[in-house]
Amino acid sequence: MASAALQRSPTAATTSPSSSSSPLQRLSTFKNPSSSLPPTSTAIPSSPLDSLSKDPVLSPFLSPSFSSTSFSSAALSSGSPASTAEHLHHAIRLLESQLRTEVLSRHTDLLNQLSSLKHAEHALSTVRSAVSSLQSSVRRVRSELSDPHRSIQSKTQQLSNLHSTAELLQHTIRALRLCKKLRDLISASELEPEKLDLAKAAQLHCEILNMCDEYDLMGIDCVDEELNWIKEIGEKLRSEAMKVLERGMDGLNQAEVGTGLQVFYNLGELKFTVEHLVNKYKGIGVKSVSLALDMKAISAGGGGASGFGPGGVRGSGTPQIGGGVKAREGLWQRMGGCMDQLHSVVVAVWHLQRVLSKKRDPFTHVLLLDEVIKDGDLMLTDRVWEALVKTFASQMKSAFTASSFVKEIFTVGYPKLFTMIENLLERISRDTDVKGVLPAISLEGKDQMVKTIEIFQTAFLAQCLSRLSDLVNNVFPVSSRGGVPSKEQISRIISRIQEEIEAVQLDGRLTLLVLREIGKVLLLLAERAEYQISAGHEARQITGPATPAQVKNFALCQHLQEVHTRISSMIMGLPTIAADVLSPSLGVIYGVARDSVTPLFKATIDRLESCILQIHEQNFGVLGMDAAMDNNASPYMEDLQKCLLHFRTEFLSRLLPTSANATAAGTETICTQLVRRMASRVLTFFIRNASLVRPLSESGKLRMARDMAELELTVGQNLFPVEQLGPPYRALRAFRPLIFLETSQLEASPLLRDLPPSVILHHVYSRGPDELQSPLQRNRLTHLQYSLWLDSQGEDQIWKGIKATLDDYAAKVRSRGDKEFSPVYPLMLRIGSSLTENAPASQKP
Repeated sequence: MASAALQRSPTAATTSPSSSSSPLQRLSTFKNPSSSLPPTSTAIPSSPLDSLSKDPVLSPFLSPSFSSTSFSSAALSSGSPASTAEHLHHAIRLLESQLRTEVLSRHTDLLNQLSSLKHAEHALSTVRSAVSSLQSSVRRVRSELSDPHRSIQSKTQQLSNLHSTAELLQHTIRALRLCKKLRDLISASELEPEKLDLAKAAQLHCEILNMCDEYDLMGIDCVDEELNWIKEIGEKLRSEAMKVLERGMDGLNQAEVGTGLQVFYNLGELKFTVEHLVNKYKGIGVKSVSLALDMKAISAGGGGASGFGPGGVRGSGTPQIGGGVKAREGLWQRMGGCMDQLHSVVVAVWHLQRVLSKKRDPFTHVLLLDEVIKDGDLMLTDRVWEALVKTFASQMKSAFTASSFVKEIFTVGYPKLFTMIENLLERISRDTDVKGVLPAISLEGKDQMVKTIEIFQTAFLAQCLSRLSDLVNNVFPVSSRGGVPSKEQISRIISRIQEEIEAVQLDGRLTLLVLREIGKVLLLLAERAEYQISAGHEARQITGPATPAQVKNFALCQHLQEVHTRISSMIMGLPTIAADVLSPSLGVIYGVARDSVTPLFKATIDRLESCILQIHEQNFGVLGMDAAMDNNASPYMEDLQKCLLHFRTEFLSRLLPTSANATAAGTETICTQLVRRMASRVLTFFIRNASLVRPLSESGKLRMARDMAELELTVGQNLFPVEQLGPPYRALRAFRPLIFLETSQLEASPLLRDLPPSVILHHVYSRGPDELQSPLQRNRLTHLQYSLWLDSQGEDQIWKGIKATLDDYAAKVRSRGDKEFSPVYPLMLRIGSSLTENAPASQKP
């Protein structure tokens, strides 16, 4: 009984940790009530049950995951199951004893708990009685309130219906009045349809329909009768508004377009209508592109009734025999019609977009364009142009690959095709250039259209290059090196180049592209001509008649000169950028032409310089009238004259058959430039070496003056008019009287302005004492070595060398104790300093 009483005890129930706990666990939860008190210093003796938890055999019974099967298996396999069973019986007896002790010790508490349960049962019966009484009261109240509630609900529904009916009647009357206004408006315009206010009628129409939809007026007989008529009027308004809108777009009439757009805005169909129109015009443009390249239609219209009859088109897109010319004309006509159609489509859509961007609703002030295009959407013209460019590019690519006939026409006639595109873009830009309004096509859009025909541009330029390259290859075969082209062959190349330029000169961009191809051809021509040029001793010999190798080089030079001159004149009227494209190639042509004869001129100049250097073998210091009265030219001058005469007879006569006329006309060729430089070099080299002659007597001065006169005459007759040589000629004319001036007159003479400072200073050495050595003497150089050094130095460096000799002279004079210098010493210091500071850069030896 004690065990049963313990199980019914609430205390036992609350202290149990869980219903699934083992007996040892439940037993361990029973604590002495005094355990809740604060601990004292007195030690509480441990319970005998505490030893059970430490027992290795009994401790598994305290685990929540205890399994009797596992425990039994372990006990049987341990080898002493009897001992284990005895141990378990002892534990059971100990637990029963402890349980009995606990029940007895808590007997009073258990009785108190049982009394509390009886009191709780009595209270629960009292509550049940009160709840039943409350429920009866609620039922009574419900019966008293249900009738008034039903009455109020009925009256409320009646009021709501009355209110809805009144509103419906008001909206119906409003709708019928609007219908009457619309009828009156339509009736008033029956006699004069053109005076119908479409915008107002559309506004009334839209307001009626919106009212019927918003207030659900359908189903009312009088309203339904009017709605049938309203729908008919709506179709009529749409039809009339579309006519006005399309008429306005075709005629670019802003008023009509604005009226049509306002009507559709009032009808609530603006965006849909604009999309419909844009798609319609887009379709027209796309169709026109497709029809323009329809070879069957072209052939049928140009060569016969059927695309496959006489003059028709084969499966490859090539016309039948006899239909090529007509098909070609038909293709160009269709392309022209296509360009006109694309222009009208783009301008019409732009006009629509322009009106949308300006038109606002008069009541709401909403911009119509904002109703059609939202943020991030493409403009109407951009949509149409994008579709047209895409279709045009596709058709062009298809025509290039699928039809050899169209490919040939558009490749050969690419300038015409490009001009059509350019004219289309120019017309659209011109017709849509309105201040404050976006143009129909952006620069990027124009480039996109031009790129659609790049495939034909590439083929056209390739053909241009091929035609010109074939001419060059025929004139200069790779396998042959000995032949020289005729003048007619060179003229044919130049004429063909001129034809290529004239074919595209109306378009600057295409001209630049063609000029680049021409530049490649000129480089090829220069390469082939350079390969033909003969080098070696035969090309440089100047003592005998012109060799065949030299004659060939002369011909090549003249041919290249002709090419350079005529092509330069062709591009003279073109913009600077066009000339810049060909300048590198023309420079190469010029360089090859010059290189073909430069070795000859270089050898001749070396020969003439060696003749002039013989001046130092002559004795210009001899005294006596016999030397002064000798009218014969000096031996070195005779050699120079013979050399120039031979050069003129054997070489210049071939290089410059009309050099006099060319020079007179003011057109200087490569050869005349080389001759001019040769003549200038001869005069300059002579003056330099004449200034180095030392000593120079009075009779020597007369002889030198005579030599200078002979030189002037010889150069003028055999090379170049000396009066056209500029500074070298002025220097020669100034040096002749200079040598006759007194030393005291030199510094103030105006002749010094026409002579390089080095020439003046070198001449003054001939007036000084022997101990005043020239740089040539001081450094023990030959006249050739010193001349080469002078060629590589400027006037400032030459003056430094002369100044060093003056310093040496001054040191020698001071070392002797003399107090006076030669008059030329201070004169040279003053002349050298002043003339070097003021000498022009061009006055160099």
